[in-house]
Amino acid sequence: MKNKRMILKLSEKYNSFYLYDGQIIQNSIDTLKNSFEDVQFLYSAKTNPHREIVKKVVENGFGIDAASFGEVLLAQANGLGADKIYYSTPGKTQQDIEGAADKAVIIADSFSEIKMIDEIAAEKGIKLQIGVRINPDFTFDADKGVSAKYGIDEEAFFAHKDWIKSLENTEIIGIHVHSKSQELRGDVIAAYHRKMFALCKKVEQQLDIKLKFVNLGSGIGIPFAEEDIPVDVAKLGAETSQAIKQFKAEMGDIKVLIETGRYVCGKSGIYATKVLDKKYSRGITFVILSSTLNGFVRPSLAAMVEGYAQGIPAANEPFYTKPDAFGYTVIKKGEETTKTETVTLCGNLCTAADLIEKSITLPELEIGDIITMDNAGCYAAVMTPFQFSSHIPPREIFINENGEIVE
Repeated sequence: MKNKRMILKLSEKYNSFYLYDGQIIQNSIDTLKNSFEDVQFLYSAKTNPHREIVKKVVENGFGIDAASFGEVLLAQANGLGADKIYYSTPGKTQQDIEGAADKAVIIADSFSEIKMIDEIAAEKGIKLQIGVRINPDFTFDADKGVSAKYGIDEEAFFAHKDWIKSLENTEIIGIHVHSKSQELRGDVIAAYHRKMFALCKKVEQQLDIKLKFVNLGSGIGIPFAEEDIPVDVAKLGAETSQAIKQFKAEMGDIKVLIETGRYVCGKSGIYATKVLDKKYSRGITFVILSSTLNGFVRPSLAAMVEGYAQGIPAANEPFYTKPDAFGYTVIKKGEETTKTETVTLCGNLCTAADLIEKSITLPELEIGDIITMDNAGCYAAVMTPFQFSSHIPPREIFINENGEIVE
């Protein structure tokens, strides 16, 4: 296994830790940049805001998709100007908008946000250029829209076009749609992009404006389980680039934004946890690991969801993706073994919910051995309740392209 020696060495210092591989991140960045033409990529900071990862994506020319004012400040601290920070989330406060007004392109999520932005701009004596998040009358899979907490329904947006045109202190210069994440069908993503360009045309015609940007959102997924077929990013990039070229030839220049979602960092991370204890109880062998639910929560959530579900549970991103989404690897502290055993993997919290696998067959484990879990580069540390029971949280460690550890 790659980095086996490093993991064993780190386990002497830490009982649990994340390891992010900078070379894998760079490879993902290069794939996107080499596959798409005339696209500005936005790193979805909420997936993993680790300082070295954010630094790397910014150095590669990516902007930031900020889902909070805190992420706006994170992007600014990494040297990005307002033209490369796009602030989109529902329920922004007045303080959020006032703070972000000169630091990011604000994406309004509702009519009340547009009104609040216009009032704040009036008080400041300025005119703010903003984007609007639209809930379109289509989805990735259908030509009819669904209800959503995000954005303004397309039909309502056009019904209020006269009010939008009447705003004196706010100018709409872009639209943003994000309909789905973790999509592995490249043809479906490409079709969605074409729908988005059609929506752009409709907005420009109905409001009699020239948009400066369109944010296509994300959607490019990563394989979690063995049966998953990765997106052919080169093919998707070629199809989208051709659609962009045709759109610009007809409608003029426009900045096309794509959010990276989990694609950049998802496969870069593993979570390593140490075997702290092992016990046998009435026919079941329990292996007690360091910091599972309170270290890497998603496997525990998956066990919980699958325990309650009838049949195969539906995905609920980013909390639950599918069964067998976090491959386990055993790293022996001592000699390798060919013996296997069936065990239940638990954590060291005082709650029965701190369980990640029932009846899993693994190489025979001893106290001090390490278990690693895949797909821990995104929506992992950021989602985990480190404060639960006041345990020492897992360390987050970055490996640069030279194989050097950065803590």
